[in-house]
Amino acid sequence: MGLFQKNSLLHWNYFLAMEDDLEKVARYIEISKRNRNVYSLELARMLMASSAEVDVLLKSLCARFDSGAKADNINKYYPIVSQSIPNVLQFPVSLPKWGMSLSPLSSWKEGCPPKWWTANNKVKHHRHEAKNYEKANLKNVLNSIAALYILNLYFYKEQAESGGLTPVQKLFYSDYILTSEPSEIGSGKGCVYIL
Repeated sequence: MGLFQKNSLLHWNYFLAMEDDLEKVARYIEISKRNRNVYSLELARMLMASSAEVDVLLKSLCARFDSGAKADNINKYYPIVSQSIPNVLQFPVSLPKWGMSLSPLSSWKEGCPPKWWTANNKVKHHRHEAKNYEKANLKNVLNSIAALYILNLYFYKEQAESGGLTPVQKLFYSDYILTSEPSEIGSGKGCVYIL
């Protein structure tokens, strides 16, 4: 008897683990706008873990779009990402279980990373200061995991198009059409479609 294994979707599996962590946290912290500033050690861990994986995916996507690029930080990722997949910056994500929606990359501009990214760096490097530890909050965690979801869809474009991103996510959804052309933005019927 043989043991057969196909390539796993490593980054997708990481996102699913982060989503599972969020579902567990939701047993103790209600996912709501009123709790957006709640912070904790567990939320700090989740923010740093999901943001680190966002960094990995951004670096990989940049290498895919421009093989000669020396993109190794958020400011170097921006020109490549905004040029190659400009719609990623406005990509909306919903959490239907809690009636919430967000666009985690919408605050990203040239020389100005997303707010949750900056919060992650403050938590990672300066959490000994109370004002920075408080940035390990629910709002930043939700945005970081949502960004991870979006980048996975672009990274695994072929699998997303064919319905091959399995197992299926439980909390994060989008009916936004992923494109590289701003004029092609539209919405699907409760599914993610990639053009």
